[in-house]
Amino acid sequence: MKRILPLLVILFVLILDQVVKIYIKSNWMLGEEFKVTDWFIIHFTENNGMAYGIELGGDWGKLVLSLFRVVAISAIGVYLYQISRAADKSLGYIISVALVFAGAMGNILDSAFYGMMFSESYYQVAQFMPEAGGYAPFLHGKVVDMLYFPLLEGHFPEWLPIWGNDHFIFFRPVFNIADSAISVGIGLVVLFYRSIILK
Repeated sequence: MKRILPLLVILFVLILDQVVKIYIKSNWMLGEEFKVTDWFIIHFTENNGMAYGIELGGDWGKLVLSLFRVVAISAIGVYLYQISRAADKSLGYIISVALVFAGAMGNILDSAFYGMMFSESYYQVAQFMPEAGGYAPFLHGKVVDMLYFPLLEGHFPEWLPIWGNDHFIFFRPVFNIADSAISVGIGLVVLFYRSIILK
């Protein structure tokens, strides 16, 4: 069970993440959105960087980030294999690491291959495998994001220094299923550290 269940979790996250991303990329133009509720919007955007749109600048920054991801995923994969064979590691901890691994893998697939597989999404729906080639070389693709939860919107009080009367949105980042898997995996470890690690 310690080997099968984490593998099923990884496959489920990867398949769901990629199906949603490929659907959005193949059917929507960049910036298109669908309002599910006032606080949940499907909004198509892309980013060059890490989870929740954090970026390193330029082509070199993108390449460094992509290579770092490959190394990190490899290390997490080796670690996951080791703990899945260890008798003293709980299933909850193994699944948490599997979620982080699956999320990281989901985003590196975008970075590694989407630039070669798709045309740009600016003012058009991207074409899959266009004759002229994709919009970027290997490891330079953009990560597809679509989940947007503007839970609270308003203005800071006028008396507040620096941000007085500025508009704010909570929660502003647009993210994807892979980002969510990473966050849930890390969150489970942080919240249940004693029960899932310190058996």
